[in-house]
Amino acid sequence: MSQKNETAVLVLSLLITIGLAGAGIWWLTSRKDINVGGLSPENQTISKSPTGSSPQSEQQIQQRLSGGKKLLIPEQATTTKQSAIQAIASGNYNAAISDLQASLKTNRNDPEALIYLNNARIGDRKSYTIAAAVPIGADINGAQEILRGVAQAQNEINQRGGISGTPLKVLIANDDDKPEIASQIASALANNSEVLGVIGHFSSDATLAASKIYQQNQLVAISPISTSVKLSGIGSNIFRTVPSDRFAANALSRYMLTKLQKQKAAVFFNSASGYSKSLKDEFATALYGDGGQIVSEFDFSKGNFNAGDSFKIAIAQGAEVIMLAANTATLDQALQVVQVNAKRLPLLAGDDVYTAKILQIGGAGATDMVLAVPWHILADPQSNFLQTSKQLWNAEVSWRTALAYDAATALIVGLGRNPSRTGIQQALSASDFSAKGASGEIRFLPSGDRNRAVQLVIIKPGNRTSYGYEFVPISGL
Repeated sequence: MSQKNETAVLVLSLLITIGLAGAGIWWLTSRKDINVGGLSPENQTISKSPTGSSPQSEQQIQQRLSGGKKLLIPEQATTTKQSAIQAIASGNYNAAISDLQASLKTNRNDPEALIYLNNARIGDRKSYTIAAAVPIGADINGAQEILRGVAQAQNEINQRGGISGTPLKVLIANDDDKPEIASQIASALANNSEVLGVIGHFSSDATLAASKIYQQNQLVAISPISTSVKLSGIGSNIFRTVPSDRFAANALSRYMLTKLQKQKAAVFFNSASGYSKSLKDEFATALYGDGGQIVSEFDFSKGNFNAGDSFKIAIAQGAEVIMLAANTATLDQALQVVQVNAKRLPLLAGDDVYTAKILQIGGAGATDMVLAVPWHILADPQSNFLQTSKQLWNAEVSWRTALAYDAATALIVGLGRNPSRTGIQQALSASDFSAKGASGEIRFLPSGDRNRAVQLVIIKPGNRTSYGYEFVPISGL
């Protein structure tokens, strides 16, 4: 590359960084009720849960837990929802039911309100309780995607009369996606004898930290999101409804070698993220095993990371494809790479890049990027879950919602077999365990993993979003 071109790339990188910073400010301050396959724009209104990391006091941890007496998601705080929470706290469940129904008429897409409504309908009657640990303070959109799946499963089972006549309650826990807090949340849930199972956590790092506590206390936890291979076989009480990174890496490697007919890749990742490192390592293993190679690796977490410099090096080392193993925290750096690339090399990515932000800010530069995700709403248009979710939420849902629904469904089936902590573990581990979920049959391997293929999607121009671009499933692979 000539000195003139090198200078152009560096200048472009600087301009993109400035542009992304400005776009980020606009992104955080603009409020649009837009859904992209269940994705909505992120915002930065902070949860009322205590901020900071570990250690937190027991009182601070309790402020992160709510079955209806506390507002954990201020972004959805209608006046009637706030009144309902006060009513629940005082034991006035009839008033709470009325207020929550009114709130949901204003905002049907609020999973916290639906969970609190179903809990209020139960009141003080006998019930089974499960918890949903979500990253409200770190990723409000991701947290609500998970809660929609849990809320829908709770709503459906309670409308059918409960589990052998016993209704299901849900306790929401906000861990801010911090491993230290996730561990403390896990301890609080484990010490609450009413909690019979947990859905969570979000990032692989948070789930890995919490899993030690769950395993020690024989409390089943099912993650719908965490994909790191380190979770495989980590404990007899740890399961997940999302396929591991090995499945995603294999699918992306095959696509690169067979469909793109390319052999050499440059990988961008975050060494501070267990998920990102796992996906990067599994992709490298799959690619080398199939005859390809990684010509360069670039770490987003380095203080001197520069998209322009990195792209220049990747080209010089013969890269034919760029693989973005970014996690949620490094989406901005991934977007810098997308813009510097300017469609010169094909782009591959993992499921954390599946966000509205990548469509809105990535724009034309992200067109034809291929991502590996566990499920896509258009891949199974005739499914019952698809129809009921659209009716319930008045919007399309994402793979995170579908896999959270599957996790809740698995716990519900386990409770139906034996409503105890050990009973659920035995049910899920049984060779004959099977449940019908949003993404198909739910069965677990002895490792706790789910044996399920991933879905490849590609970014194309389209009118299903207001951004002019959308994720479209790739068929025939």
